[in-house]
Order: sequence, then structure tokens, then C-alpha cells
Amino acid sequence: MDDSTLPYWQTNMPISQRPQTCPPYLANLNAKDIAILSTPDSSYHILTWPEVRALITTNRLDAFQRIPSQLRRYLHYNWTLKRDHGSVMAFVLSQRLHWSSPVRAAGSRPFESEGDVRVLCNDWPYGIDARIVHLVVWTKFVLEDDEATGDLTDEARGLIEGFVGRTFGERVGREN
Repeated sequence: MDDSTLPYWQTNMPISQRPQTCPPYLANLNAKDIAILSTPDSSYHILTWPEVRALITTNRLDAFQRIPSQLRRYLHYNWTLKRDHGSVMAFVLSQRLHWSSPVRAAGSRPFESEGDVRVLCNDWPYGIDARIVHLVVWTKFVLEDDEATGDLTDEARGLIEGFVGRTFGERVGREN
């Protein structure tokens, strides 16, 4: 049986490891995740740097996807974190960021206090060229959304661009 006729929870699994029933961590998924998991890894397109830049420039962050077998491991990992820690966020706050709850910003404005920001490598990067480093910037403050669009306000986007330029642009160049 080729991967195209398998249930999504068996795709990319060695025959000897294919579960007969859907594991709980893969149950009740959205259509996007099911479509990704149904894709053989060999058919997955790894994004190049120009493609990544185009998605970011056009604010198409929703188009980023994990390699199907990596998504499977990611979903299992998150399921385990929820079981063991109550939520993924509880784990991230206590174990990765080492921030206590409730999280409170020291600064009165975004990016004012260094302790209000933490930069970590993404433990579960998307399907991008292996030479691309995917960093995640965690903040103790809220960045304002535009209620009409659900996207960041122009002011919030400007604050982010300023932080990114100061923190990374001077080291690696703005084009990176």
C-alpha cells in the first residue's frame, strides 16, 4: 500500500510501526494538519530563503508548515506537554523562559526593558532550508492588534521592526 492510500495517521510510518487506530494526539485535527500529515515526506517542498522572505514580507505566516513527519512528532510532543504540565504555555513559561506566572512586564512600553524579552531557537522549526535559523522572540508585554484586521497595528509593527533591526540587523544584515 503506497502512502497516498493510507490514513493520515499511518503516512510516513514504517509498516511495523503503523498504528491500526488513530492515536489520541492525532485525533480531532484541523483540515490543514490532516492534509500535511497525509503528505509523504518525499513529496514535501522545503522552503528556500527567498520563499521564506516572500512569506514574511507578504505577512503569509499561515503558509509556514512543518515537514509531515516533524508535524507528527510536534503534535505528540505538545500532547505530552499538555498531559504532564497542564498546557504548552505552562511548560514554556516555567521550563524554557523561566518566567513566573503571572507574567508582568518591567517596562512601561514594549521593548523598554531587556528582561521583558527572551529570544530562543524554535525547537520545532517549519519546513525550511536547514541553513535558516528560526528564532522566536517571546515578550512579557502585549503587542497591540488592529481589531478590524486581527493583524498588528502599524505602531506595533514599527516597534517590532525597530527591535529586530537593533538586535539582529546590525549583526547579520537587514536582508537576513
